[in-house]
Amino acid sequence: MTESAINPARRIPVCVPYLNGREEEYIQDAVHSTWISSRGKYLDRFEKEFPAYVGVKYGTATCNGTLALHLAAKALNLKAGDEVILPSFTMIASTFALCYCGVVPVFLDCDPEDWNMDVNQVEAAISPKTRAIMVVHIYGHPTNMGPVMEIARRHNLQVIEDAAEAHGSEYLGQKCGSFGDVNCFSFFANKNMTCGEGGMVVTDSPELFDRLRYLKNLCFPLGDARRYDHEEIGFNYRMSNLHAALGCAQLECIDEYVDLRRKNAHAYNERLGTIPGLQLPVERSWAKNTYWMYGVVCNQDFGFTRDELAIKLAAAGIETRAFFKPMHQQKALIDYGFRAPFPLPHSEALGSQGLYLPSSSSLSESEMDYVCDTIRRLQGSHVITRSSSYQ
Repeated sequence: MTESAINPARRIPVCVPYLNGREEEYIQDAVHSTWISSRGKYLDRFEKEFPAYVGVKYGTATCNGTLALHLAAKALNLKAGDEVILPSFTMIASTFALCYCGVVPVFLDCDPEDWNMDVNQVEAAISPKTRAIMVVHIYGHPTNMGPVMEIARRHNLQVIEDAAEAHGSEYLGQKCGSFGDVNCFSFFANKNMTCGEGGMVVTDSPELFDRLRYLKNLCFPLGDARRYDHEEIGFNYRMSNLHAALGCAQLECIDEYVDLRRKNAHAYNERLGTIPGLQLPVERSWAKNTYWMYGVVCNQDFGFTRDELAIKLAAAGIETRAFFKPMHQQKALIDYGFRAPFPLPHSEALGSQGLYLPSSSSLSESEMDYVCDTIRRLQGSHVITRSSSYQ
């Protein structure tokens, strides 16, 4: 490999926020207005416009996505000893939010192709203690929501959508985050749209909406937040007007940002699709994948392990991230306790073999060429070395 093929002085981050709209203007306006805390015109606007974008009636903003999930669980009155079914292959915030309520997580395996919860396992995992199903739309690809909602209706279970990675993703033309009883988003810096930090719970239920607003604001009486009369233990999970200002600017550009992630993913697919042993992300016929992160899986035929590839790409200035470690392998959750009614081989395989490549909305053509050329050269050099060793 020539020196020009890999440039260690170059650095391509795995994901950076794309701030290409009126972010600075809106934040400055919020600062000048002095409404910088948990009230203000941008917060009001964001809590109306984002639910409308998703296709639901109500939304209440929180200070991050993890607390949005916790707030959702509390609003559904999930209690210690209740069971909630969710995938083992997810980001740990999904599970921690349940643990805060004393809930017993029940982990299912994932589909080996789209990496979401295997919905064929859901019904058999239901027990007398099951109260809800938490769906997580992994890396921007929707879960197969039709069977989930049918099972939930038949067994009188509540549904929580963790759509933290799925802004703009769709199932049969309907946006993720609009199916469940309560649905949660994250606006962390690497998401398709960001507030820097932030989250939101959305719902079509006016009763749940009131409950969410009540709990997140220290259980101040609704409509009279200056009356210091608290009947329940609440939380301070409010978003600031400053963060909402950033969110409003990002929401104005969300369709553009989603299109950029999809365009980049399709370009990755074209460049990497012929490499043996490298599994690429899919898009089911019923899905719109927004490719929050562009993930690949290093199968046995690829020649390098996931960790070997990550080290070699890092040496070339290309930043990557390993896939999530499955929940049933996390010490914190082993100590806490969970139920796993089936083996979880696909989750374990993804956790040990998957990584995502640079996925910024602003990823340039030349950066993508460099990433893909580097992977092809590394894989090619391995094949040549392996072949010569057999002579």
